[in-house]
Amino acid sequence: MPLTGLMDRLDDTLPLAARPYGLLPARARELRGDVFETRLLLQKTTCMTGADAARLFYDPDRFVRAGAAPRRLRLTLFGEGGVQSLDGERHRARKRLFMSLMTQDARDELREISARLWRDRIEGWRGERQVVLYDKVSELLCEAACAWTGVPVAARQLPAITGLLTALIEAPAALEPRYLRGRAARRLGDRWAAAHVTRARERPGHGTALDEIAAYRDTDGRLLPLDVAGVELLNVLRPTVAVARFVVFAAMALHGNPHWRHRLAAEDDPGLLEAFVQEVRRFYPFFPMVAARAARDFEWRGHRFPEGRRVLLDLHGTNHDPRLWERPEQFRPERFAGRGPDSYSMIPQGGGDHCQGHRCPGEWITEDLMKTSVTALTRWMSYSVPAQDLRISPRRAPAIPRSRFLITQVGDPAL
Repeated sequence: MPLTGLMDRLDDTLPLAARPYGLLPARARELRGDVFETRLLLQKTTCMTGADAARLFYDPDRFVRAGAAPRRLRLTLFGEGGVQSLDGERHRARKRLFMSLMTQDARDELREISARLWRDRIEGWRGERQVVLYDKVSELLCEAACAWTGVPVAARQLPAITGLLTALIEAPAALEPRYLRGRAARRLGDRWAAAHVTRARERPGHGTALDEIAAYRDTDGRLLPLDVAGVELLNVLRPTVAVARFVVFAAMALHGNPHWRHRLAAEDDPGLLEAFVQEVRRFYPFFPMVAARAARDFEWRGHRFPEGRRVLLDLHGTNHDPRLWERPEQFRPERFAGRGPDSYSMIPQGGGDHCQGHRCPGEWITEDLMKTSVTALTRWMSYSVPAQDLRISPRRAPAIPRSRFLITQVGDPAL
């Protein structure tokens, strides 16, 4: 059968659900190209991988985000009306709001909050028989994010709010019942966030993320509708809690590479910490792909992109592309010695420009929180890692080890 005929018949919905991180790069290798066409839910879809594809994907003249995210993502992870679905001047204006929250002073404040909470948590873990690191760090980051944004959360409310935010993160690619929990969490979370925006508008303040979102006026000069403002507040809180996955991956990397644990504990070198954190972000699976739609008809490398065509960019496969990374399946932080991440080959949280494009505006605070967490794990505490199931299911996106990383015997640092 001719290749075009085969591809016209192929629907990759079930294979993609079974291999969310591996299918797109595998298909690209089979077809010997960075771009190919398939069907998802019987709809023609173009898939791309690699740095050149990322550079194309983040060209606003070629691609838009409106209507690109599958309905499952809008009903759980993203919400309706948020910055992820905007294009043009409305997107640039909304993005300026988020970038205004990422000043050095604001980042320093979040680092200080998270460091204080890490030290408090470590003290409390000393008396516990076993600590599930993912659960504990998710709650720690939820508390840090709420304090940083100006959202008041009582200690008794913290587990429920953490559970709500993690349900949003885990739902989009999940089957029932996790997906249904995510739908319920979105409805509850939107109401909860909108209520905080309402209170902030009744008692205007200055400086916190909640204040800035509540007072933000859209390109029409009007305040955001309450539901949209609530979505944007969750778009600050939710990704901060999602960093717990990277923290667990960092703990896995320390466990699997004890020489790096010893180096980071013994050497006060910011360059080593930077390299280690960047390699964790490159190596481990975070979100597998992102979606856009073709803004107009065009061709690239012999492939036609008709206007409106949904296009997927392979994030994880690009971060493991052997043309970009030497021995990409090996964990090697030294690859980042003296080398900063490239905007189109290192894309765990999207590519392109932070200020103008759709790259995650919280990428810098992700790195900050990871550095604080790795410092805590290597310099502020000692612990043991008992036997457990650390396998990462290839079917689960976003990924997490099955045990969620257990630690025991938390105590004073060894050095």
